[in-house]
Amino acid sequence: MIIMDIYFNLVKTSINFNNDKKRSSKLSLMFTIEQIREAHSKVKSGAEFPKYIKEIKELGVTHYEAFVLDGHIDYYGINDYKVIAPSSYQALIIDELVNEEKFHAGLKQHQQGKTNYGTFINMCADCGIEKWLVDVNELKCTYFNKTGSIVLEEQIPE
Repeated sequence: MIIMDIYFNLVKTSINFNNDKKRSSKLSLMFTIEQIREAHSKVKSGAEFPKYIKEIKELGVTHYEAFVLDGHIDYYGINDYKVIAPSSYQALIIDELVNEEKFHAGLKQHQQGKTNYGTFINMCADCGIEKWLVDVNELKCTYFNKTGSIVLEEQIPE
């Protein structure tokens, strides 16, 4: 009887330990710029953006900020984890005035796969978009002007 109690306690402890290990490994997901670049390399247009968001969410990204000025992107995970993708092109001039109509039209074209990322970035700069913030958990993308005001907030399709 005592041996059975010890055996069941060992089995129970082992199960709890393994479950805790699984939980903690999910909570400590750390991603690298290389993993994000690999996911991003599959994106040819805005039409593929939702798949990209799903993939980086699986890596552990909770949100990110993309800066139009020079293309650097700050990626965030849980527990204040952060990695930065460095500048990817020469600095652009962000227009002081927001042209919402032109931005909406250009964004729609990009989302339909009619423009590439470079064209989209240049259009954003011309329209006064300084950055966007993507919340991968809420599936929201928020675009900001140079003063930090929201220009557009939209849901990312699943």
